[in-house]
Amino acid sequence: MSDALVIIPTYNEIENIGNIIDAVIALPDNFDILVIDDASPDGTQDVVRRKMQQHPDRVHLECREGKLGLGTAYIHGFKWALAKGFEYIIEMDADFSHNPNDLPRLLKECKENNADMAIGSRYVSGVNVVNWPMGRVLMSYFASAYVRFITGMKLRDSTAGFVCYRRNVLEAINLDKIRFKGYAFQIEMKFKTHFLKFRIVEVPIVFVNRQLGTSKMNSSIFGEALFGVMKLKLGSIFNKKNFI
Repeated sequence: MSDALVIIPTYNEIENIGNIIDAVIALPDNFDILVIDDASPDGTQDVVRRKMQQHPDRVHLECREGKLGLGTAYIHGFKWALAKGFEYIIEMDADFSHNPNDLPRLLKECKENNADMAIGSRYVSGVNVVNWPMGRVLMSYFASAYVRFITGMKLRDSTAGFVCYRRNVLEAINLDKIRFKGYAFQIEMKFKTHFLKFRIVEVPIVFVNRQLGTSKMNSSIFGEALFGVMKLKLGSIFNKKNFI
């Protein structure tokens, strides 16, 4: 077993999941993979099971009984990873918007350079997003600016979903108190990590919009983030004892 686990939530990712697993397994660093599938009707789980046979003890699958949200999928994965003893736990999309070749760079920041959280950042060195409509680029960029203004975090990409954690960060956060399921989940995890004074670094990446499959982003997810940030900040001020 590796000391690093890549968690990949899926819903209808049959076009991508086999290839992303192969790409991660092929890396020189020894990453394990946990796919958390929300009852995809398209056969995603069947592909993962074939990969489990090809790579026993490296590829793992957790199946849930419905589409329960990105945040709850990651919480499920975090708890699984902690129970199995992994030291480094990484969030990653299934659709190649996150380049698997960037995984060793995120891991190195935590494993060798004393970061507690390493973020694959789209905006720390300009705007590094490929094939997104301009409206979505602006929405994402200004969402991060809004989060910086409200929370006081200096992160350029607070909504990023490509993140490596040391296990001590996830142990310090009460995962059962994470309230958000969508876009705001990423902000909440970073803000609580910041609140606990862990060391966060941003690693520049190029984010490429998915080529296959369907995006799960919608306006309600973005709205959750917009109002959720204010709730997080107020909670950290007026309810510090129960915030974490």
